[in-house]
Amino acid sequence: MNEQKSIPQPTDSELEILHVLWMHGPSTVRFVNDLLNKKKKTGYTTTLKLIQIMTEKGLLKRDNSSRIHIFTPAVKEEETQTKIIDKMLGLAFGGSASKLVLQTLGNNKTSPEELEKIKQLITDLEKKIK
Repeated sequence: MNEQKSIPQPTDSELEILHVLWMHGPSTVRFVNDLLNKKKKTGYTTTLKLIQIMTEKGLLKRDNSSRIHIFTPAVKEEETQTKIIDKMLGLAFGGSASKLVLQTLGNNKTSPEELEKIKQLITDLEKKIK
């Protein structure tokens, strides 16, 4: 049985913490909190409490081998993103991937570089089905 199935989907605040850890690797609460504070004011105790909850939920692992605890994601970024997209796809887009893509591309926030990557992905997918 896949252990990932039993781990709950992270909240928005938990995703912010996971993003920091996915980008920077194993980190202390202080490091995570300092990075979160660059975007919005977040108290250290709030970050600590969220990290403790995330550890209890199985979203993070804690290394207790030294005085300073280091936290690592217990979930993979790609798997988490897939779970979130699958849920959103079903709830907001009636299961239609094309509706999701059209809505996303129509928001005028897609960079030319991202459009090129998307075109290449489509080309690669078309080659696979031929």
